[in-house]
Amino acid sequence: MLDKMTANQRLMLAVALSIVFFVAYTAIFPPEQPEVAKTEQIKTQGIVSSQNGQLSSTPQVANVESVVGHEISADEKIAANDLSTLVTVANSDFILKIDTLGRISSKELLQAKYNSKDDHHAQLIPADGTKPLFIRFLDTGLNEAAVKVAYTADVSDLSVENGAKKVTLTQNLPNLTVTKEITFYADGHYDAKVSLSDDKRYFIYLGQRPKVNEKEQMMAVVGALVYTDDKLLTIIADGDAEGRKSFSAVELTATFDQYTASIMYGFSKDTNIIIERDREDNPIVYFEAIQNMRFSGYIGQKNYKTLNNISPVLTNAIEYGWFTFASKPLFQLLSWLHDIFGNWGWSIIALTLLIRAVLYPLTYKGMVSMQKLKNIAPQVKAVQAKYKGDPQRTNAAVMDLYKKHGANPLGGCLPMLLQIPVFFAIYRVLLNAVELQGASWMFWINDLSRMDTTYILPILMGASMYYQQKLTPSNFTDPMQEKIFKFLPIIFTFFFLTFPSGLVLYWFVNNLFSIAQQFVVNQQFKNAKDAEIAVSDHAHKMEHKEMEKKKLEKKHSKKSTGRKDD
Repeated sequence: MLDKMTANQRLMLAVALSIVFFVAYTAIFPPEQPEVAKTEQIKTQGIVSSQNGQLSSTPQVANVESVVGHEISADEKIAANDLSTLVTVANSDFILKIDTLGRISSKELLQAKYNSKDDHHAQLIPADGTKPLFIRFLDTGLNEAAVKVAYTADVSDLSVENGAKKVTLTQNLPNLTVTKEITFYADGHYDAKVSLSDDKRYFIYLGQRPKVNEKEQMMAVVGALVYTDDKLLTIIADGDAEGRKSFSAVELTATFDQYTASIMYGFSKDTNIIIERDREDNPIVYFEAIQNMRFSGYIGQKNYKTLNNISPVLTNAIEYGWFTFASKPLFQLLSWLHDIFGNWGWSIIALTLLIRAVLYPLTYKGMVSMQKLKNIAPQVKAVQAKYKGDPQRTNAAVMDLYKKHGANPLGGCLPMLLQIPVFFAIYRVLLNAVELQGASWMFWINDLSRMDTTYILPILMGASMYYQQKLTPSNFTDPMQEKIFKFLPIIFTFFFLTFPSGLVLYWFVNNLFSIAQQFVVNQQFKNAKDAEIAVSDHAHKMEHKEMEKKKLEKKHSKKSTGRKDD
């Protein structure tokens, strides 16, 4: 079958199948979400005394690997886990808690738009695994003491509704005092200063990546990333960690899921950021700290404007994959359109219109080329039948036909190929834009980040794709190929059923613009053909009149000659 296909048809088939494969593969085989490694349950026999900072009795604790989530050498081991809340930080958007081990143990988002389908508030920090600001000492004795001594705080409740607030945490270990001064801000970021009374070697952990509504998230990379001052972004996805890696001159490091991230930044250039792997080959991030360490952090949604207002470098935590070079400016354009329209749905439609306008010359040439190929298809078939069994003469004759009629066999495919990166770029934008969470468009679409549970929008998308296919000229020589392409709208509709509404909306509106453009091109060719027929008819009429005139003249001439002879 492939031997009978023209180069144009083979290229078209490859493009179509590549798009189908991309959509099908990511829908059927989303990145595997490994189960959280369960830590050993810790049975505490006593309670923490907030006055003297000592445990009233010694807890039974798990080993260090189950706490930090990765294997470490014997002389680095500690044991630590106490989930008692020491400090609560809150405003109208979130509630953050610090436990008695000086870790940020939880952060709950209060905005309803971030709720799960079960209407539960989003919890950004998993119950298991390491927590942000967890400290591990290299000295075994210090680690053993650290799990028996709770931090104290100078304040137990902070409200950051009307401005930043600071809390000071203190842990009095034998011959060592650990002090954490943390200033929290209403936008979700914090500034931290960690000080030791004596110079000891220790590490500070970034904590496990957020795992918010994981069953609802799809086709997005999750894991850890490091962004260095040479503008190099290194992403280590869950399941892909390959042992210890170190980074210096780091601008920021983050653990992230589709919409949220735990970020640390503001390090000195010589800070050594380390990424280990856990038992599931997932990345765990920490850094080696100095006696007096200053840095900043953020735990929250990857909202572009929020991150940019805190520090522009934080926007690099928004991961677009291979198409970041195109996706990032596309999102900025989408955000600018949102400032104009005030609605993300209409902004997506406006963005689609702008993209179509920019690509119009390419798509127009492609459609014209397809029409020309369609018009000469009968002649191509005749040539192929005439020189059957002689491929060389067939190809030469077909190329002569293309040249004579100004048809380019690749003219319809190259524009399509050039549009694929644009589609992937906008696909990554709409897939990772947390701004679409809880964003309504109109009618029944009340959350552009989630699938349309009524299936109306995907069905409309499939119907528009079918109608576009009917309008688009084809020059299939194999009936089987034609049947396969006719099923594409059904296949796409099936896969788009579970896609975020924002992405389906983009594809649907893009189809509508393609239909309009194809209709214009088809009408132009029809008008040109009608004009050609009209000219041809007029020429035939003129020729007929000329012939009639000549006959009359000849007849009159004969009559005139006959009279003279008489």
